[in-house]
Amino acid sequence: MVLENKLGIEDSTELAREEEKISKKKALELFESGVLDSYQAGTFKTLAQIHKYLFDEIYDFAGEIRKVNIAKGNFRFAPVMYLEQALAHIDAMPQSTYEEIIAKYVEMNVAHPFREGNGRSTRIWLDLILKKELSQVVDWSKVDKEDYLLAMERSPIKDVEIKELLRPALTSEINDREVYMKGLDASYNYEGYFTYKTKDLGEK
Repeated sequence: MVLENKLGIEDSTELAREEEKISKKKALELFESGVLDSYQAGTFKTLAQIHKYLFDEIYDFAGEIRKVNIAKGNFRFAPVMYLEQALAHIDAMPQSTYEEIIAKYVEMNVAHPFREGNGRSTRIWLDLILKKELSQVVDWSKVDKEDYLLAMERSPIKDVEIKELLRPALTSEINDREVYMKGLDASYNYEGYFTYKTKDLGEK
């Protein structure tokens, strides 16, 4: 199934290619313009602003909470009927330490508030929190793809593994464009790894 898009593309491979090209260009604009630094760190409102900035040229639903239940593999993300409540809870979570910030990231991943592009948007959102609270970001080129995916799969039950995996990848190069863009490259690799397992569970 190909998501309805503003580009009129009906082939999933072509859509993925255009989506990557456009969203990376927009992500770089977001970083270099300084707009990203003007956002409040750690809120769903900011995540929605990031998502809209990245995907507004591609999808009508950019920046909007999904209206369908979705799953990846055997894992079901937060049900639509509880999604707004879950996002309000995440907004209220503390974010003053590394452990608190990663716990918040894990919860946002479980929420998966958008139909598409959650990984890319949430990666930028996480780094913005780390940058503003700890003056650090993650160098995603130092994070093994398979280790990350396995740790994230297990994180809703126990998040110690993902915390210990990301900790050594922290860097103080918070304004380095290359470090920032590596996160976008990694997000495509990570998401693509499980694309074939993604399921849309229909309307709420």
